[in-house]
Amino acid sequence: MPPTIGRAHGKVALVTGASSGIGKATGRALLNAGYRVLGTSRKAQDGDALDGIEMVRCDVTSDESVNTAVERVLARSGQIDLLVNNAGVGIHGAAEECSMAAVHALYDTNVYGVLRMTNVVLPAMRRQGSGRIINISSILGLIPSPFGAHYAATKHALEGYSESLDHEVRTFGIRVILIEPALTKSGFEQSMSAPDRPLPVYEDGRANAARWLSEGMKLADTAASVGETVVRAAQASRPGARYTSGKMAGRLALLRRFAPASMFDKALRKDMRLS
Repeated sequence: MPPTIGRAHGKVALVTGASSGIGKATGRALLNAGYRVLGTSRKAQDGDALDGIEMVRCDVTSDESVNTAVERVLARSGQIDLLVNNAGVGIHGAAEECSMAAVHALYDTNVYGVLRMTNVVLPAMRRQGSGRIINISSILGLIPSPFGAHYAATKHALEGYSESLDHEVRTFGIRVILIEPALTKSGFEQSMSAPDRPLPVYEDGRANAARWLSEGMKLADTAASVGETVVRAAQASRPGARYTSGKMAGRLALLRRFAPASMFDKALRKDMRLS
């Protein structure tokens, strides 16, 4: 039996990218755990609500939008006890097929968006003397991702940033935690961008990677399971630095940790039909 989750009466959670997928499922899980949940979306209107989640307009790629959104959240709630940085985008294609403009846009959401939100929320948490920041990473923050190199790189960057920041802010009663899902039934894979300068030489590899992804989605974990992992990490009395979410992520993390590098490399290339 899983441990009983305590009720977070009076606590306020802010979840980015909460209009769908993992963000929406996380918002629901936090509501069920007793949090007051405010969620962000680029298209939200003030006063909107989504299944009990109070929505706030925010584009994490804009300093002004992030500042305004956090000000509105604090004006409504007076505090932010938990920040879940979930908003993210992806590109499916070979690294060489992606222009620097496309890569910059990817980093602007997946990495710089997290930095913007965190930097604006941290002063409020320091004043409170407490807080938790949960960053939605990926198992691709630990393993390679052929034809998803730039997305994996953003998650590797997020891992290094989060672990380092956690050491900097513990003195103030704040913890920073990573959540690492694998393939998740959230609609994310359908919203990934195609490379903006595709090259014929990579067509077969890109197609094989797409087939691998499609097959893997049949065994993917649910967005709700990620939300449950977030709640567990948010309420742990002694949180770990990272939590894998779901069976697939757990198996891959174990393989990456204990299997010889050559064995992991060979298995990855076989699964993805890379010659």
